[in-house]
Amino acid sequence: MNSDKIFMKLALEEALRAYKENEVPIGAVLIDESGILVCGEHNRIEQLSDATAHAEILTLRAASKILNRRRLSNCTLYSTVEPCAMCAGALVLCRVKRLVYGVTDSKFGAAESLFNVVNNPALNHQLKVTAGVLEEECCELMKKFFVERR
Repeated sequence: MNSDKIFMKLALEEALRAYKENEVPIGAVLIDESGILVCGEHNRIEQLSDATAHAEILTLRAASKILNRRRLSNCTLYSTVEPCAMCAGALVLCRVKRLVYGVTDSKFGAAESLFNVVNNPALNHQLKVTAGVLEEECCELMKKFFVERR
């Protein structure tokens, strides 16, 4: 659990980068089976004018290039917010072993809240999920962003 907090802090650093760029402050990092940081990203939807430029998707794309493989088996993805259906589907397709996230998303969450894509028995891969790591910090950053925008 201690390493989960350490890696989630890295994801929070990415989320803070998004916040400073006026993007929804979501960050993600991918850790390999040895506990080594492969890469991290943050939302860049506005910056890239791309609705698919979510932190998780960008992280998976970068990790696949760095590791030179499409399957990210035995890797763990840390995200500050519960992934949406698109990102959850990508986690399944990349065969990520484990997902750790900070705060649930009752409007778009697809790991446990609204949908459960990552553990759907109809799919050929399921992930281990740990929720609520540094939940308060992840939630506060999201709240701060949206309060400032209203």
